[in-house]
Amino acid sequence: MKYQNIKDNGKTQCLICPRKCLLSEGQTGFCHVRKNVKNNIILNSYGLNTGLAIDPIEKKPLYQFYPTTTVLSFGTLGCNMGCQFCQNWQTTKNRQPCTNCNKTSPEEIVQIAKQYNCKSVAFTYNDPIIFFEYAIDTAKLCRANGIKTVAVTSGYINPEPAAEFFSVMDAANIDLKGFTQRFYAKNCLADIRPVLDTIEYVVKKTDCHVELTTMLIEGENDSPEEIQSECRWILNNLGDTVPLHFSAFFPNYKMMNKSATTFPTLVRAYQIAHSMGLKYVYTGNLTNTETSTTYCKHCGNGVIVRNGYKLIQYNLNPQGECIFCGTKCDGQY
Repeated sequence: MKYQNIKDNGKTQCLICPRKCLLSEGQTGFCHVRKNVKNNIILNSYGLNTGLAIDPIEKKPLYQFYPTTTVLSFGTLGCNMGCQFCQNWQTTKNRQPCTNCNKTSPEEIVQIAKQYNCKSVAFTYNDPIIFFEYAIDTAKLCRANGIKTVAVTSGYINPEPAAEFFSVMDAANIDLKGFTQRFYAKNCLADIRPVLDTIEYVVKKTDCHVELTTMLIEGENDSPEEIQSECRWILNNLGDTVPLHFSAFFPNYKMMNKSATTFPTLVRAYQIAHSMGLKYVYTGNLTNTETSTTYCKHCGNGVIVRNGYKLIQYNLNPQGECIFCGTKCDGQY
């Protein structure tokens, strides 16, 4: 594995993510799937997945990347984040051997995607950054077969592997889990700066379509001031056309004592983002037609009218232009 460093003390350091785990022989990293075997970091979950599913692309969520198409989704085990609110903790935090995992090669994933006419394949459910080799091998094969690739990720990755990883991804939904170091340190056991660096890199330096998601937890990351700071950073560093999804939290894992996010909390964030000038804002998990619709940034008409994942109207021409005024809608269509 090229993203590693063998130290004088016999330990090997994994350089995929900012944790830079220093591992003795036989030891696994924070993610518990990357292991030191004879001074080489290997991925012990390569080829394993916790299930394949055919989803609407909107479920990733990606609202402006080939909308209404289907995506073949899969994930594996482990994660390099320590989110106390993890919605998939049964697989991301499970350190036991996966007796129920499917063994599926990159070639088989491509065959299944073709069989079910999926426009794209998504690396999701757990973070594909930690199944780096499996994701990249699969992504390259997908592209060779005309299938688009999608990463659903926290963006917690070092710059050099990020360049390789996102070079083979056509789209990414990146979780911006909050907008303070306090939130990341307390609730994710991580740092916010590498995430912001990754987002800025992918938006500015690659051809990968990017949408962002922030799951709002009341009392933790939902204050108007924090939402304003997040939107201001997006405007100043990414521009006004990167789609932003505010999604609802439901009690899970180590945050069972927290209340589920109410719809008014999502609407407040949605309104703040719109008022500050972001052109494409959505709510997720709790939604309605108004907050699910893509609006033309020029004339304001609904160009993709939906309720959650359900399409109600589609008002773009084949080139992705608004049928009312001819303005191109940012994204891929």
